[in-house]
Order: sequence, then C-alpha cells, then structure tokens
Amino acid sequence: MNGPDRIFDDRTPGVEENEPSASFLSYTAGLALAILATIASFVVSQTNLLWAPGVPVGLVVLAFAQIGVHLVFFLHLGSGPDNTNNIIALSFGLLIVFLVITGSAWIIANLNANVMPTAVQSSH
Repeated sequence: MNGPDRIFDDRTPGVEENEPSASFLSYTAGLALAILATIASFVVSQTNLLWAPGVPVGLVVLAFAQIGVHLVFFLHLGSGPDNTNNIIALSFGLLIVFLVITGSAWIIANLNANVMPTAVQSSH
C-alpha cells in the first residue's frame, strides 16, 4: 500500500508536503557543531584560555551558540513565514521562564533581607 492511495503520511506533524526535510548531512553538521560547542565549553572552563572574570561570559556565549545550533539543526526553527508561530511560541516560553526565574530570585532576596535573625546560643 505505497503511493498516493496511502491514508497516513510519514511526515512529522507541522511539516508541509512541499517542505524539504532534513538530510543526514544537516543532522551530522548539527551534531558536529554541538560537540564542538561542548568541547569548547570544557576547554574554556578548565584552562586559562580566557581571563578569569571572562570565563562566565564565555560560557554563556557558548551556551547560546549551542541553543542556536539545536534550534536550527535539530528543531528546524527557521526564519521563514511558515515558522512565525513557532518563533512567537518560543519567545513567549522564554518570557515566562525569565519571569519565573526573576520573580523567584526577587522573592528569595526579599525574604532573605526581611528574615528575623536567629538568637545566638551561648554554651555555658
């Protein structure tokens, strides 16, 4: 039962019929870039390649690069008109995560500033 008389397609949900699918080469390139970013992160953190205060910044940059590699090569998130809803959903998700983390840090800092000090116990 192959051919046009098939009821179900083997396409991923959301992939249009005329949309090019990912190839072995694109997955291999994505894997190579992800491994390269991971190795670079370990090199940056374990060597004196960067100035010590710049190590966290370098790790954040490499983390964003790896997020970009995953979004483009594995999740196939592009800038085409058919991906507008995906980009809006991703942006909304990032906003919610940012608000939750920022709000939690704000609440914890406020609680820490307003907590009553504990009584110092002296041993006799």
